[in-house]
Amino acid sequence: MSKNTVNITLPDGTVLEKPVGITGMDIAEGISSGLAKQAILIELNGQLRDLSYPINNDSTLKILKKDAEEALELIRHDCAHVMAEAVQELYPGTQVTIGPAIENGFYYDFSRETPFTVDDLEKIEKKMHEIIDRGDEFIREVWNRDDAIKYFSDIGELYKAEIIKDLPTSEEITIYKQGEWTDLCRGPHLPTTSHIGKAFKLMKVAGAYWRGDENNEMLTRIYGTAWRTEKELRTYLNMLKEAEKRDHRKIGKELKIFTFDDEVGAGLPLWLPNGSVIIEELEKLAKETEERSGYDRVRTPHITKGELYEKSGHLSHYKDSMFPAMDIDGTEYYIKPMNCPHHHKIYASSPRTYKELPVRLAEYGTCYRYEKSGQLFGLMRVRSMQMNDAHIYCTEDQFKEEFLSVCNMYLKYFKIFGIDKYEMRLSLHDPEKLGEKYVNQPDLWIKTEKLVREALEDGKLNFVEIPGEAAFYGPKIDVQVWSAIGREFTLATNQVDFAVPKKFNLTYIDSEDKQQTPLCIHRAPLGTHERFIGFLIEHFAGNFPLWLAPVQMSIIPISDKFIDYANSVYSRLKEIGIRVKLDSRNEKMGAKIRNAEINKVPVMLILGEKEVESNSVTIRRRFTKSQETMSLDSFLNKSMDEIENRIHRQQSKND
Repeated sequence: MSKNTVNITLPDGTVLEKPVGITGMDIAEGISSGLAKQAILIELNGQLRDLSYPINNDSTLKILKKDAEEALELIRHDCAHVMAEAVQELYPGTQVTIGPAIENGFYYDFSRETPFTVDDLEKIEKKMHEIIDRGDEFIREVWNRDDAIKYFSDIGELYKAEIIKDLPTSEEITIYKQGEWTDLCRGPHLPTTSHIGKAFKLMKVAGAYWRGDENNEMLTRIYGTAWRTEKELRTYLNMLKEAEKRDHRKIGKELKIFTFDDEVGAGLPLWLPNGSVIIEELEKLAKETEERSGYDRVRTPHITKGELYEKSGHLSHYKDSMFPAMDIDGTEYYIKPMNCPHHHKIYASSPRTYKELPVRLAEYGTCYRYEKSGQLFGLMRVRSMQMNDAHIYCTEDQFKEEFLSVCNMYLKYFKIFGIDKYEMRLSLHDPEKLGEKYVNQPDLWIKTEKLVREALEDGKLNFVEIPGEAAFYGPKIDVQVWSAIGREFTLATNQVDFAVPKKFNLTYIDSEDKQQTPLCIHRAPLGTHERFIGFLIEHFAGNFPLWLAPVQMSIIPISDKFIDYANSVYSRLKEIGIRVKLDSRNEKMGAKIRNAEINKVPVMLILGEKEVESNSVTIRRRFTKSQETMSLDSFLNKSMDEIENRIHRQQSKND
C-alpha cells in the first residue's frame, strides 16, 4: 500500500484502499447513491464524526443513517444550534451560552436584557423552519485558541470566550458554521440543516444560572423537543398530554392522597387517610415478600451522631445532600439521610459466623435529605421519605445468588403492578476518579463489577452498562421503568458495598475459624413511598387495582327502601376487611355512580328489589363499565381472591 492511501475496514469485513483525506461521504457515494442520500454520520474507529471528516489513517468505518440510535441525539443537538441562530437573527445582541441535546429534546441558554417568554416561541420556531429550509451545510473548522477567544470577544459573545479560556490547553478548538452563523462546538453534526427535518417543537422557557451556579447571572433557557419523524413527534406530544392528565400532583389532590403545607415545610408531604391506606398496603406487600425471603425487620432512630457518618464516608461524599448538624450537649447530630450505617451497627452488635450468613436486615425507615427548593417536585423529589430499605451481608460465594434474588424480587413487583417495560442500569466506576468520587480500591471495583455483571447475565436480565455512575462505595443497579403511557421513571436501586463493611469492622468467622469481611448489598425494590406512589398514581391514572385502592367498593342503594339490605351488605364487607363506603345520600342513582367514578372507586354495588329478594349484588366495575349480578357469597369469595392475590386488572380505554 502506498503512503498516500489508507485501508478502511467496513462492518462486513470489506477492506477499501482509498486516498488519504477521503471522507465518509466520499465512501458512501462510492458504495451507492442511495446510501449517500441517506447517510448522516460516520462511526470512525468507534468515535462519531461528521460525514465530511477527513480519514488520514487506517480505520474501521461504519456509515450511519437517520434510523441509527445515534441519529436522534444528533438531530436534537443540531436543533439547538438552529434555535440559537434563529434567536440571534430575530433578537440581535442576544448572547448564546450552552446548548446541548438532552433526554427527549434540547435546550439553549441565552443572555438577554429582556428574558424570553413563551409568547416568543412561535416566532422563533417559524424562523427555525426557514433556516432548515435553507439547507445550509454544517462546516467544521479547527481554530487557534487565541484567535477563537478574540473572535467571540469581538462580536460580544463573552460567554463563549469564557468557555474557550476554561478549556484544557491540550483541547482542540473546533468551530462549526451553518451559513453565516458560527458556534463553538465539539460536534459532530448532520451534513446540512435540512437533514434535521421538521419534527420538532419549542416547549417552554425557564430561568437557569450560568454554569448552574446561583451566584452567577440568570439566563433564559428555551427547551424544545425533536424527533426523527413527525409521527414520533405526535406520539411524544400525545404522551405529554396524557401525562398532564395523569399528573400525580393533580390526581393526588383530587383523590385526597397527600398534601403539602407551607407551615410544615417544602418537600415534606402530609399523607392523608387515603394515602396512608396505600402506604400500608405497600408495606404489607413488602413485608410479606421479605418474610418469605428470609429478611429480619429492624428499626433505627431518626437522628445520629455525626461521627457515625464520618466513619461511613457519607459526610465526606454526601454532606451537601444532608441537613445541617444539630448541637446536642456539645455533640453534632444529624437527621438521618439513609439507613445504611445503622444497619451496619445492628449487624455488628453480635458476633457472626459463616453459618448465620446471609444476614438480611429490612426496614421501612424514614430518611431526610436536603433537596434544593428548585429541585422539589411533588412526591418525586422530597425532603422526607420512607424507604423500603434492606441490607444483605453475605460471603463472596453467596453474593451472586443473593444479588440475583433481589433482582428477581423487582421482577415480581413489576408483574404485580403491571409494569411491562423495565431496564436495569449497571452503574460502574470511573478509574480516573478513584480516591475522589469513588473509594480508592481498584481491585475490589473490578472484582465486584464482574460479580454483578455475571449475576445479571446468569439471570438473563435486561441491563445496560453506564460508566461513571456508581455509588462511592461500589457498583449499583438503577432500576428504570416505564409507565402505562411510556413515561420513564427511576424507581429503585440495588447496590454493592465492598468498602464500608471494612470501615465498620464487620466480620464473620469462616469455616476455617478465620475472620472475614462480608460483602454488603443495599437494596430498595420499592424505592421510597413518595416516589413509588407518585409513579403508581401516574401509571394507573389514579385507577388503583382493587387490592390497593383506598376505597375498594361503594354500595349504592337504588332508593331508601333498600337501606336495610345495604347496611347488611356493608357489614359483611367490613367484617372481612374490605374498604367500603355506603352512599346513603338522598340523591339519584346516576349521581351516586358519578361520584364513585370521580373518586375512582374500582367496584360499585347496585342494590335494588331484585338484589334484596335473591340476596345478591349487581356489580359495576370502573375498569370495564360492565354490570353483572351474582350472589353475595360468590361475590365476596371472588373479591377476596382478587384482593389477596393482588390481581391487576387492565383498565378500559375509556378510563
